[in-house]
Amino acid sequence: MIQLNHVTKRYGDAVVVDDVCLTIPKGGVTSVIGANGAGKSTLLSIISRLLPADSGSVTVDGMDVATTPSERLARRLAVLRQENHMSVRLTVRELVAFGRFPHSGGRLTSHDLALVDEAIGYFELTDLAHRHLDQLSGGQRQRAHVAMVLCQDTDYVLLDEPLNNLDMRHSVQMMRRLRRMSDELAKTVVLVVHDINFASCHSDTVIAMKNGKVIAQGDTATMMSPDVLREVYDLDIDVHEVGGQRIGVYFS
Repeated sequence: MIQLNHVTKRYGDAVVVDDVCLTIPKGGVTSVIGANGAGKSTLLSIISRLLPADSGSVTVDGMDVATTPSERLARRLAVLRQENHMSVRLTVRELVAFGRFPHSGGRLTSHDLALVDEAIGYFELTDLAHRHLDQLSGGQRQRAHVAMVLCQDTDYVLLDEPLNNLDMRHSVQMMRRLRRMSDELAKTVVLVVHDINFASCHSDTVIAMKNGKVIAQGDTATMMSPDVLREVYDLDIDVHEVGGQRIGVYFS
């Protein structure tokens, strides 16, 4: 499991993560929701050691992320950042193969190559494997980056807005694959997501943030309530049950 103890992050006078104490369970899918500027992406970056906390600590299965050697941590935890611009021209297959670097050090074995092919196939990229990233749509590139994270073959997968640039069909497919990654491959998936209905339909646990604080955490039945959502978004959101799922309606 992932534990955060009194984690705080400041930029000047602005507190963007404010004394967060949190336990993210091992297994399943956990979605982090909240309005823009709530601190979601910053929190995910601190968990994955992309950003240092100003105070507090983060542990992953007891390993302190601030002191654990990078190679050891990279074999347990993989992260997809919100911004994924590459400065070099790569094919899809070359990008996905980077996910094996913590295990192979760049010297790919037959086992590594098999995992690369599996990850490419998992995200329906086989026909695009030899295309360069700059020849793909934004949604295709996003799927390639998530395939790279899967190829890293870690217990924990952290994804910052993995639905960026995806149309409705590919957003649904992405969430179904993330659900499968958890159920079939025993991954703990933690993602930042803006669409509360994707969070409701595909998550086991939802964490809500506001102004740098965690203001609520629970299962989807608990979190998908008008009172909770009003507190999170300062917006009246009707919640209806559709096909056994709790769906928020906020367009009117």
